[in-house]
Amino acid sequence: MEFSVTGGLIIAIGGAGPAIAIGLIGLKAMEAIGRNPDASNKVLPAMLLAMAFAEAIAIYALILAFTG
Repeated sequence: MEFSVTGGLIIAIGGAGPAIAIGLIGLKAMEAIGRNPDASNKVLPAMLLAMAFAEAIAIYALILAFTG
């Protein structure tokens, strides 16, 4: 088994971006619900979908780290 630095860098950089994005998505969604609690039925599904897309980017980075 061969170890390389590139796999670690790919997963570190590829995981940091989506982690920050997921945090910001959650922050803004909770802020929106805090300002208007009646809008939670519209905000929550959009927030979950956006978080899923951001998490997909991290999964792509994980796959690249294993193959790279």
